This record gives sequence, C-alpha cells and structure tokens, in this order.
Amino acid sequence: MAGTKNNTLKLKFDTARDYAPAPESKSAATIQPRYDLFINGKFEKPLSKKYFATINPATEEKLSEVADANAADVDRAVVAARQAYNKTWKNMPAKERGKYIFRIARIMQERARELAVIETLDGGKPIRESRDFDIPTAANHFFYYAGWADKLEYAFPNRQTNPLGVAGQIIPWNFPLLMAAWKIAPALATGNTVVLKPAETTPLTALTLAEIIREADLPPGVVNIITGAGETGSALVNHKDIDKVAFTGSTEVGKIIQRAIAGTNKKATLELGGKAANIIFDDAPLDQAVEGVINGIFFNQGHVCCAGSRLYVQESVYKQVLRKLKDRLETLIVGDPMDKNTDIGAINSKQQLANIHKYLKIGQQEGAEMYQPSGVLPKKGFFCAPTIFTNVAQSSRISQEEIFGPVLTIQTFRTDDEVIEKANNSPYGLSAGVWTDKGSKIFNLTTKLRAGVVWANTYNQFDPTSPFGGYKESGYGREGGLHGLTPYVNLI
Repeated sequence: MAGTKNNTLKLKFDTARDYAPAPESKSAATIQPRYDLFINGKFEKPLSKKYFATINPATEEKLSEVADANAADVDRAVVAARQAYNKTWKNMPAKERGKYIFRIARIMQERARELAVIETLDGGKPIRESRDFDIPTAANHFFYYAGWADKLEYAFPNRQTNPLGVAGQIIPWNFPLLMAAWKIAPALATGNTVVLKPAETTPLTALTLAEIIREADLPPGVVNIITGAGETGSALVNHKDIDKVAFTGSTEVGKIIQRAIAGTNKKATLELGGKAANIIFDDAPLDQAVEGVINGIFFNQGHVCCAGSRLYVQESVYKQVLRKLKDRLETLIVGDPMDKNTDIGAINSKQQLANIHKYLKIGQQEGAEMYQPSGVLPKKGFFCAPTIFTNVAQSSRISQEEIFGPVLTIQTFRTDDEVIEKANNSPYGLSAGVWTDKGSKIFNLTTKLRAGVVWANTYNQFDPTSPFGGYKESGYGREGGLHGLTPYVNLI
C-alpha cells in the first residue's frame, strides 16, 4: 500500500507542473519609457543629466530608464520638503492631513491591478503575491494612518506631539511599494514631510505612487521621490537639513548610516537583516507547519528579511517533516512571475542571484547536504531552484549569514532549552515562528526568543495595526501600528 500511495503522489507532483499558462495581462499597466525625479509636486529632470535602466528580472528586458539623482538633486528635494513643511503641512489641521492620506489610499485601491503588474514586472515576485498581499497591504497602511492623523492625543495621552520636520527615507527592493507605505504614511500622519529614495533595481511602483500623490492633490513638496543608487542615498542621509532617517536594508549599510548620523540631532529607525528561526515541535500540526515553512521562505523567493530561513525540527518528527517538505517542494512551480500558477518567481537581480549561488557553494563546501526539486529553470532571467540544506552545523555560514534567497537550512533539537539557545545564537533578531499544539510552550518561547516578532502556528502575517522591528543587528525602532507613530514625533 505504501508503494501505491507514493506512486500516486509522484504522479500528482509531475502533473502539477503541467498547468496551462495563466498569465496576467501587462496591458493593465502603463510604464513610461523614462522617469524623472518627483520634486515639489512635479517630475523634474535630474541636474546630473544621468539615467539608468531598470529591467525585468524574469526576462532581462529593459522596462524603463530612471533618473539618477546627484547631491544637487537631493538638495532640491530636501529644500522642497522643508518649504512644504514650514509653509503648509505642519500648520494644516490634522483632519485635513488625514483626508489627503485617505485619498492616496483610495487611489491606490483604484489602481491596484496596475500597481501589482508593475511590481511583478520590476521586482520578479509572483503576481499572486503582488496582487493579494503587497498592494492591498500597502493601501491598508495609508488607510490606517489616515485614521490616526487627528487622534494623536489618544495615541500619546497627556503628551503634546510635535512633528520632527523632514524625513529622509530609504527603502529596499524586496517590498518596494509596501515599504514606501510603511514609511510615508506615518510620517505624513504626524505632520512631517518626506524625501523617499527607492531601491535602484525596483523604482517603478514608487514612481507610480508619485503619480498617485500628484493625482491626490497633495500639496507640492510634502512628498518627494528621488531615484538613484548608493551615492544618492548617502547624500540624503548626510544632508544637513534632514531631521529623521528611516532605512530598511542590509545591516552593513545600517551601520554606515549609524556612523554618519552620530553626533547629529537626526533621529533614526533602522530595519535591517534577519535570519529567522522557524521551530517545529513534535506536537505541531505538521502539514500546517510545513505549509507555513514553504510560505515563510519559498513563496517570496526568500526576499524577506524576516524569512524563516533557519528551520529547527524536533528530532522525533524530523524524518517525517523532511519528507513532507521535499514532497511539497516538488509541487512548486518556478517560472514566469506574471503567470498566476507560478509559486516562485525571479530573483531580483543578477548580482543577488550570484550571491545566492555563492552561498550554495559554501553550504556544500561546509559539508551540508543540498536538495533541490526536479524541474527545469527558465533559460532566460534570474531564477533559482528552492533549496534545502540538511546536516547543517550551528556555526555554518549558511546558518548564520543572511542569504536573501530561497534557501532553507534544517537542524534538529530535543528540548525547549536547546532550541531556544540555538535560535538565539544569531547576530540577528528580527522574527521567529513557533509550531506547537501547546499554548504554554508558545508563551515560554515568546518570552525567551530574542526576536521582534514571533508568530505562533502561522508565519509572515502582517497587519497595519501591528508593530514590526527587531533586536541586535536587525536594527532598532518599530514600524506599523501605534508604535510606528513614535519615531516621527517629539513628545512634550
């Protein structure tokens, strides 16, 4: 009977790859051949006179070219933000500010399909993820903070709140529009103005957001969106008229920012790297747990700082969990991100794919066993097969260092204390997951795991009302929820 069952499963896995294509139409989105800088409510040509290409990582085709802002362009944006802050935004009644933020959210909803298509074309993530999670959650953040704009006295009872001024915000390539919403919405709700720099490889939804902001008639200069690479971000962080720096990205760059603002009056929130532990106990609902692991690391190509890339499985169920994971990996479809059947899309850039391949070699050199499912990757584009490493040492580089790809390391444990010690043995502390049938075990681990977010019997669940952030080298400060207002106000 066991043999018959396995044959049935194998047949099912093979046919799972043979779904008829179901591509989302690109016609829902209009991508301009060239984008300028969004400064003072208008698109302005860069003083640098330079542009760079942004490409589709699934096809390696050029999508558009985008302005490359230099220090003078950054200064123009900051001056516009300061003027808007002094003359308009900080003096506007809070209820009116909330109306503008609400209007942005509504227009985002109206253009949701367009935004989802652009996000997938520019970033490589599956259209299902862009359509069902990224865009709705981004709009929800604007809705949520629109409601807080005139209620700050309830957020901070018996305290007077004053905005900081001009916020310089830098976001990564893994959640381009969502990260923009996380940063812009609370800044506007508390009366600040913004200069935002998206990642150079995924600028298009941020620039589409600029169009939405203009359509919402937000006063000129309240939000400015400039594009460029590291030098542009450095000019923004070091600008003398920035009051607040909000950064999401690598720990290495976060440390550079810390050094740059040391000795200044600039406030900062840093959401940095992660190497999250996902823990499965022997009393957990194993099928649910396996699906949570798949969702936590593979559906997003591992392009999430909170991805559950370290899996700890209690020894008594290790073989069972490993078999289920391998079987589930065989059903995953890697391919065209615009196809609604696709589970795993493209890696964001050629450089990131090379970095992932470097770690795959390191894992094998360290003696770990590598497993990848059968199937052929697309010949064009930046794709990586979902990968599992077993027989991994706790000190292994693939277990300790952030890979930012669809790569999972698996280790075993026997006791609660052992897995707590292993999970905390990391320079990072952004998130974790616990899978168990025992509430007491959940509470025990949530009090002892050094992670900013701990999910119980689920993974990668986000809500605008819930704060997010980490400990140790995962940064400091919180975004989302009532906590997300605090970094943008002075309390008296």
